[in-house]
Amino acid sequence: MTRILTRSDLLAALDPESCAAALRDGFRRADSVAVPGQRIRTDLPFPGTATALIPGLLPGIDAYTVKVNAKFPGASPALRGVICLHSARDGELLGLLDSATITAWRTGLAAALGTHLLAVPSDGTVVGVIGAGAQAELMVRGLRSLRPFAGLVVYDTDPDRAATFASAHGGRALASAPEVAAAADIVLLATWSRTPLLGLADARPGQHFTTLGADEPGKQELAADLLASSLLVVDNRELAASMGALAAAGLPATAADATLGEILRAEHPGRTDASSATVYAPVGLPWQDLALSWLAYRQAEEQGLGTEIDLLA
Repeated sequence: MTRILTRSDLLAALDPESCAAALRDGFRRADSVAVPGQRIRTDLPFPGTATALIPGLLPGIDAYTVKVNAKFPGASPALRGVICLHSARDGELLGLLDSATITAWRTGLAAALGTHLLAVPSDGTVVGVIGAGAQAELMVRGLRSLRPFAGLVVYDTDPDRAATFASAHGGRALASAPEVAAAADIVLLATWSRTPLLGLADARPGQHFTTLGADEPGKQELAADLLASSLLVVDNRELAASMGALAAAGLPATAADATLGEILRAEHPGRTDASSATVYAPVGLPWQDLALSWLAYRQAEEQGLGTEIDLLA
């Protein structure tokens, strides 16, 4: 039997704290998997792209994932797809999960973790959001569970969406990305931009930036001069240099100072100077889909969530 989990099923099964813990553990252990994950992306003869992440693998989980997404920036929602959760014993299709929900949760919460590890600790921190969508929502929720902050400012190309986001989080909307950078100590970017929104001239010492938008070729939120002058951390050097923030800025894999896994395993010290600028620039990895899909699947089994169907009937 295959368990189908919709967005509402997943929201009932998941909580930010458990997901963040699963992702933290995954970052520590994922590099020990012998089969590397692949991120495959292709243009389409339509106004969108097709993306597949295979295989999602983690030590200790007797299953793997295959994710297929459609990404159409002009649609609402812009991302739709499915995650297939397979048994590692015989390939049985254990679950079909809404990929938009899992992707937003794992991306936003992993970004919150990277932000927390790199940003200067301070109770007076002001968080800035550029791009007030689903991933920004999870970043802010995840970060708030990891550290206190004193205020929030937000910018979005849709002023109404920015105002709604600001109101929901007790913040205020601003008129541009540079205004957010000028007001915030931590800047979280999650947009579809294909031209840099911020550069070195917009940054100041000790500031932290997390950029989620550069997750495929051509997308870019931070300029090369800002990346090159910062302590730059990625989730995977090769992917960042082939389709992520490094690729968009014309920088090689060696421009990344560390991966988040290296910092969590204490193989790199991370931030050592409160006056340095830091950047976390992930692309998104297949094992992250497995970490949250497996968590959701087990919770759904315990709680009787979702719909079971025999696809071979």
